[in-house]
Amino acid sequence: MKLLETIKALNGECYNLDYHEKRSGIKNLDSYLTPPKDGLYRCRLVYNCDKVLEVTYHPYKKRVVNSLKLVYDNKINYNKKFENRKYIDELFMLKKNCDDIIIVKNDLLTDTSIANIALFKDGIWYTPKKPLLNGTTRMRLIDNGFLKELDISVSDIKSFSKIALLNAMINFDIITNKKIEEIIKC
Repeated sequence: MKLLETIKALNGECYNLDYHEKRSGIKNLDSYLTPPKDGLYRCRLVYNCDKVLEVTYHPYKKRVVNSLKLVYDNKINYNKKFENRKYIDELFMLKKNCDDIIIVKNDLLTDTSIANIALFKDGIWYTPKKPLLNGTTRMRLIDNGFLKELDISVSDIKSFSKIALLNAMINFDIITNKKIEEIIKC
């Protein structure tokens, strides 16, 4: 089975390689990477077990997300970043008129189709304790004390005031233009 790491490359520098190495099990990732010297790129590293199969670079354009549709699926398993995203893409198609989805598993919020999430309450940013994928940015922000883990149920949403998306490319992106109940649609 082919696995995937998405690594941020900006002006020839790759970011958070220690977290990508930890998740992938591939040592010395930088020896496989030669990103373009100018601009922001999404480095797509495909591997199998601990062997790198392919590395490609793609100019990055951030997806604008201002609304999220709750999509329920108790069977989904995405504990590794699989190259084949067919199942997540099928769930994404259920977004209706929203920009993305939040996958709810066993009544708990997990991730969007492309990012981990964090919700804000009482001066603290919380991230779901049981995400689908333990993202590298999520791990880094937990390690440095910025994020706290918490089981967050659908009924808890209204107790939070903000939501942010986080992944290797966008780092920590707060959706600021609306109230949380306007962003997350049931």
